[in-house]
Amino acid sequence: MQKASKIILGIDPGTIIMGFGLIEVNGSKIKLLDMGVLKLASKDDAYERLQKIHEQVALLITSFKPTSFAIEAPFFGKNVQSMLKLGRAQGVAIAAAMQAGLTICEYSPKKIKQSITGNGNADKEQVMKMLQQILSFNETPKYMDASDALAVAVCHYFQQGDIKTETSKKTNGWKDFLSKNPQRIKNK
Repeated sequence: MQKASKIILGIDPGTIIMGFGLIEVNGSKIKLLDMGVLKLASKDDAYERLQKIHEQVALLITSFKPTSFAIEAPFFGKNVQSMLKLGRAQGVAIAAAMQAGLTICEYSPKKIKQSITGNGNADKEQVMKMLQQILSFNETPKYMDASDALAVAVCHYFQQGDIKTETSKKTNGWKDFLSKNPQRIKNK
């Protein structure tokens, strides 16, 4: 009997640009479904932008029917006003997911980078390149907020422990891992 596929929606919250990424998980295979951004006009009223964020997240949930929702946690910066605005954007996205009955998982930027690249201090380009390898796609989004959101979704997948290898024995480095898991090698 085959497991039902899961869909993970990842969100990179923002009050001007909100990124979203969707992946489908089927066993140990993951596939890119969609990624993009909601670009909001900075001249719009702050509350109108929050409403648009809520509406966009609700629309993504209705369209793709995700089984999981993951969002990037705001990082603490020196500008308290920016932090407050980002927290509001995150809050309305979370509210849309909760309204749809989804469980919320939140990851710090450092945790997301660590999960994708192995380096919690990786830059956006390194994360993007690794996502292209993991999900086998070539296009580079116009806004990195889209790939940031995709990284949130992939991080959530990795954190859920859904990766199953055919052996549970410990490996001694990459060469040993690949010899025990030939199905993980992608030929181009």
